[in-house]
Amino acid sequence: MFNLDATEDQLDFVTVYGSAKQGWMSLDWKQPGSDITPLLDTILDVIPAPPVVEGTPQLLISSLEYSPYVGRIAVGRITRGTLRSGQQISLCKRYDIIQKQKIKQLMVFEGLGKTNVEEVQCGDICAVVGIDGFEIGDTIADFENPEALEPIAVDEPTMSMLFTINNSPFFGKDGKFVTSRHLKERLDKELEKNLALRVKPGLTADSFVVYGRGVLHLSVLIETMRREGFELQVGQPKVLDKTIGGQRCEPIEDLSIEVPEEFVGAAIEIATRRKGALVRMEPRGDRTLLEFEIPTRGLIGLRSNLLTASQGEAIVAHRFKEYQPYKGEIEHRNNGSLVSIETGQSIAYSMNKLLDRGRFFVEPGEEIYAGQVVGEHTRERDLNINICKTKKLTNVRAAGSDEKIILPPAIKFSLEEALEYIQDDELVEVTPHFMRLRKILLDPLARKRNSDNEE
Repeated sequence: MFNLDATEDQLDFVTVYGSAKQGWMSLDWKQPGSDITPLLDTILDVIPAPPVVEGTPQLLISSLEYSPYVGRIAVGRITRGTLRSGQQISLCKRYDIIQKQKIKQLMVFEGLGKTNVEEVQCGDICAVVGIDGFEIGDTIADFENPEALEPIAVDEPTMSMLFTINNSPFFGKDGKFVTSRHLKERLDKELEKNLALRVKPGLTADSFVVYGRGVLHLSVLIETMRREGFELQVGQPKVLDKTIGGQRCEPIEDLSIEVPEEFVGAAIEIATRRKGALVRMEPRGDRTLLEFEIPTRGLIGLRSNLLTASQGEAIVAHRFKEYQPYKGEIEHRNNGSLVSIETGQSIAYSMNKLLDRGRFFVEPGEEIYAGQVVGEHTRERDLNINICKTKKLTNVRAAGSDEKIILPPAIKFSLEEALEYIQDDELVEVTPHFMRLRKILLDPLARKRNSDNEE
């Protein structure tokens, strides 16, 4: 609290002591209780009850849920009046559009679940079933005299990513849901509850362009899908630019970084290299708050780099601000890829002979396929290699020829790091238990023809 510059009034509050492990709460830490009743009594005594406002009903939809049985469920707090099950209401949408509808069911939240009720009062948080076509920020109001509340603004997507089915040689070996029909149904289901998400058809029937609020937003969706048993491939994140007044503009975010004092220099260097402009620096005890204006594309991979530079102590948050003129190119990966030209098992003997070519992403004994990115080249261009080649057996022995091979550990990417790392001609293959980097064109001759055509 002292580090947050709390005032004297803020520091003067009621304290309840307890142990979650032993299941007790008490106003005196020397006298442990037997249950959490003191905490509940303190909440009722200290926290004021919501004010009751009489009049026609008003509820601002601030969240939503989805049920496969009843569809979309509107969630919000009643700011005036009461709502009843079966009541006729008006749904006030943006641009002064009013729709007449009927409430089918009302629920209130109890613990981790919901309970059906016939009526909810002013100040209650409830879930409304039976309303169609609503969005976040719409108002449920009186049937005859509707009065809309100020709508909530929902940020538009700032980044897009290609989602497609897994068509690698290892297709269907790890996941349960592998077809384009499965992928489309899952994305459509996500649209029911994920407001900042947009989905459009891709160039082919088995691909989709997914728009989101950033790499973290999209990577959470990908991680959820892989845990559900989906196999898919995703492309490089692309920032959504706009042309405003004949000038190319890009989305800019307000970035706040809170780090210990000794890591301030490293945090500023990382952000400024990504075209971030330092707006404010504020000491907070033994920590420092840094505020930047930074392009959305500069946030790709920023969190992991900051956590590494600050030994895991950085607290990072960002929010979309506005579109501003394009800030210029951001430094990116200059090294090419080491691409396998054989399908099989990676062999330590071959990998040891190629150590001077770059760093590897796979361990000896892993199953790989032709076209998979197995490492990073020391030079700019891609290099096709064969790490499935075994040592020839002969009856001739020589001193030092059979020494024990010791390889450096392979580089393992998180999902967000992999999305930042790949280039335009690469994809991230995601399955429930594996994550691989691969070229879009697996055939080396097809890749060479394609690069020759681009030149």
